[in-house]
Amino acid sequence: MSSRIATVARLRRPHAVPREGVLVGVLVIEVIALAQLSPYFLNIDDLLGAAQFFVETGLMALGMTLVIIVGGIDLSVGGSLALASVTLGFSYSAGAPLWFSILAAIGVSTAGGFLNGYLTTRWAIHPLAITLATGELFRGIAAAITNEGAVSTFPSWFNRIGQSQIGPMPAQLIVLVVAATALWLALSRGRFGRHVYAIGINEEAARFSGIPVKRIKMLLYGITGFLVGIAAVIYTSRVSTARSDADIGIELSVIAAVFLGGASFYGGAGTVLGTMLGVVIIALLQQGLLLVPNLDSNWTQVAIGAVMVAGVFANEFFRRGER
Repeated sequence: MSSRIATVARLRRPHAVPREGVLVGVLVIEVIALAQLSPYFLNIDDLLGAAQFFVETGLMALGMTLVIIVGGIDLSVGGSLALASVTLGFSYSAGAPLWFSILAAIGVSTAGGFLNGYLTTRWAIHPLAITLATGELFRGIAAAITNEGAVSTFPSWFNRIGQSQIGPMPAQLIVLVVAATALWLALSRGRFGRHVYAIGINEEAARFSGIPVKRIKMLLYGITGFLVGIAAVIYTSRVSTARSDADIGIELSVIAAVFLGGASFYGGAGTVLGTMLGVVIIALLQQGLLLVPNLDSNWTQVAIGAVMVAGVFANEFFRRGER
């Protein structure tokens, strides 16, 4: 039975060339359109510099991809990032060594991810409801710790984590590439990836085939929390500040990138490459619209919403085609 599930998982994985080929086409059209709207958009230095702003989104989107493949969702990533950032900043300001504060931040967000996994699997609470609640809880704890204050006194070596460059390329982009490569290998090579897709396709059948469904789903939420912690360290270093209102609403950009990249509400679909293309499309859209002269900044959110709606319809089109 296990081999049957593995075979089904391989057959039902999304076809990378059609979906991701469409995303590449969308990216090309987007670049051409934004270049027409703004004469500053195609500046290579500005484009590479803008990459530092989507590394955190990309790291969280990788974790979100894993969760959505198995039919879940995590709305707590923004609150978890804020709590991890505050943990880092305020533990350091209280006298803890900075290396310990960094590990504490990653540990807190990882624990938050496992908490989400435990509540959704052991107590069968819908992930939409529980992660919405825990996201507010995490940000509320961060606000209570800081009392709306902030920490901005970090040593220069820490600030270089999120601000330094290797040539024209932001150094933290390497972290995103390494994380994406590791998750791509995990999903596309070996039993783990087959089990993840099998759970998303038919959780009940996967359970009867002997796949440890609850354990894997908890692990995926934990991995998401770990990646949020890494993102929080990079974010705190980049802005040189730890505060409770860090990146409010970032979970919407994360989810938009994942669904645009080919993940499905129904589970069983999603790829690392698709998610990364989704992250780049949304990041360039945000950056490009900021460079358009006399354009109201509110239109950026409208554009992201429109892209997300288009992504949902595209996913439905491909899902029916794969049937």
